[in-house]
Amino acid sequence: MPELPDLQAFSVNLQKRLHKKKVKDVNLVLSKKSNATEAALKKALDKQPLTEVFRDGKELSFRFGKDTILRLHMMLRGKLYVVDKDEEPKYTILEVIFDDDTKLVLTDFQKAATITLNPEPSEVPDAMSDEVDAAFLKAVLGKKKTNIKNILLDQHNLKGIGNAYADEILWDAKISPFSIGNKIPDAAIKRLAKSIKSVLKHAEKQILKKEPDIISGEVRDFLDIHNSKKSHSPTGGKIISTTINSRVTYYTEEQELFE
Repeated sequence: MPELPDLQAFSVNLQKRLHKKKVKDVNLVLSKKSNATEAALKKALDKQPLTEVFRDGKELSFRFGKDTILRLHMMLRGKLYVVDKDEEPKYTILEVIFDDDTKLVLTDFQKAATITLNPEPSEVPDAMSDEVDAAFLKAVLGKKKTNIKNILLDQHNLKGIGNAYADEILWDAKISPFSIGNKIPDAAIKRLAKSIKSVLKHAEKQILKKEPDIISGEVRDFLDIHNSKKSHSPTGGKIISTTINSRVTYYTEEQELFE
């Protein structure tokens, strides 16, 4: 599944490729995962220019005109393509056709990707927002008796962090993924706040460096810990693989356990 840095890279490239293009037509191939009908999408987007592409948590948002938002969640296997009018990617769910006959196509062979027209605002902050600082994390963690990895993955706490980057962040902060939220001391919480921002920013830069035009898929080979091809961390710790709530988790004994 694409995670926050992947989606941030996608948004950068989609903005470059589609900015100011006007919508000519919309084809909703699979309606059950959309909150709006094809007719409603056509009406809302018709002749509207694409003014902004941005990421919010694990979703991509496309702003048309001043205030029409189309939000896409690619779930586990969804992909985006920008193609010529005659190209037909397999497993298409949605096509947005622009006035130059290029198409933005959302596909998903699992048929799980979702489409939301004008979504309701969320009160949960994005992991990269200024709101997610040490004070915010202390308030969240102080109420939690579960392990820190599950807390980071819970999109009701903060949005955007997925399995791979939770491992990278916790290693960087030197906190064991098994640590209990309300047992983590202030000094470690400050490291965690710093690591969230630095790890995710670094990852976006690495993704765009390795795949400058990326708009789908994942780039993971640069990861330090969540990487099946690596046996040791950059500082020499042996990487251990286990499962937490059915998710593969990578960590080292360099990370302190708080319980």
